[in-house]
Amino acid sequence: MSTRGLVCVVLAAGSGTRMVSATPKVMHPLAGRTLLGHVMATASSLETCGVYVVLRHQKELIGEYLTKNFPAAVQVEQDEIPGTGRAVEVSLSKIPADFSGDVLVVSGDVPLMDNQTLNALIETHRSGKASATILTAVREDPTGYGRIIRAADGQVAKIVEHLDATEAELAISEINAGVYIFDASNLREALSHLESHNAQGERYLTDVVALLVEDGKPVMAEIVSDNWLVHGINDRVQLAEVAKELNNRICQAWQLSGVTILDPESTWIDVQVTIGQDATIHPSTHLRGLTSIGANAEVGPSVVIENSTVQEAAKVGPFAYLRAGTDLGKGGKIGSFVETKNAKIGTGSKVPHLSYVGDAEIGEGSNIGAGTIFANYDGVNKHSSKIGSFVRTGSQNVFVAPITIGDGAYTAAGTVVRKDVAPGELGMNV
Repeated sequence: MSTRGLVCVVLAAGSGTRMVSATPKVMHPLAGRTLLGHVMATASSLETCGVYVVLRHQKELIGEYLTKNFPAAVQVEQDEIPGTGRAVEVSLSKIPADFSGDVLVVSGDVPLMDNQTLNALIETHRSGKASATILTAVREDPTGYGRIIRAADGQVAKIVEHLDATEAELAISEINAGVYIFDASNLREALSHLESHNAQGERYLTDVVALLVEDGKPVMAEIVSDNWLVHGINDRVQLAEVAKELNNRICQAWQLSGVTILDPESTWIDVQVTIGQDATIHPSTHLRGLTSIGANAEVGPSVVIENSTVQEAAKVGPFAYLRAGTDLGKGGKIGSFVETKNAKIGTGSKVPHLSYVGDAEIGEGSNIGAGTIFANYDGVNKHSSKIGSFVRTGSQNVFVAPITIGDGAYTAAGTVVRKDVAPGELGMNV
């Protein structure tokens, strides 16, 4: 690819009123990231001189998220002048004036766009020496989308928004996918002549295309090979549709990598989850956040795991909930109706059923009896408990933290443990 410079502008200023939500549209979750997070992850993977994010609606909330998760991104505030054209114009005011490369523009509500498609678009643009290149899609029902009007030579003549289109233009099935790349100097010049004489009273970025054509500049279009990649999200119905499609792709990718997923329709896996070869995922399992599942592990059915680690050949479920910070060791077991949180469970140790293990460390080869509760909260602070290796605890125990039970110790059924139990000893109520 050319060494010509590239900056990326992410449009995230809209209010997203059709979501009917107090949460900004681009901050809604999808497979372990926000919508904007997916776009930013893709944009950040490109070779750019910078990523500029345009904000307006709830800019403080979105800005805080960007600062925490994408600190290298440059935040740009759009003023009261509406429209995507204006959004790009204010971004250019933050880009160094001597920048003369290309400007890639993407939307913050199109989360499935990948870097392969963007890199291909960049290459097409540069090899064709275009002033602008637009990513388009062909849809059976193009209602609501801007139509691509091509000239006789196949290049783009203009883009017409749905509300401004004639009957003949509405019959066109090729639509604007909302991804553009422009020559920076030509873009600056065209934006300086942009007006808002349209049904919405906005400065459309799409009108830049017509201005470039009028000025004799070549404008190209490339049809995307997979329409899901440019599927924008405007409401919660579309969010659910995209979530299902993304999850299907995630599950299929893991299946093709050697993971058994018995029912992909009921299994939900976030994008940052990792799963080892020959692991088995049973129906109605949810793997969230930075969860890691080891090789030959077995999870489910009806299990939720969040930001936790299940090591090689371990078993979880059915009906278990592993909260953040759980680390289940090699060959270990977390069984039916068990909840864990911030718990390190050693190699071969088992918590078979009906228990809560919170803020605890359990050594190797230990067995926690049915109905055991790690009472980790005194009403003010959380406390930790430590269970040694090869410990056998009885049913219906309560461990009142902070306590330590030594290696090889036992506790009797129904015991409330308030004091440490030395290695090899028996703790019991009399």
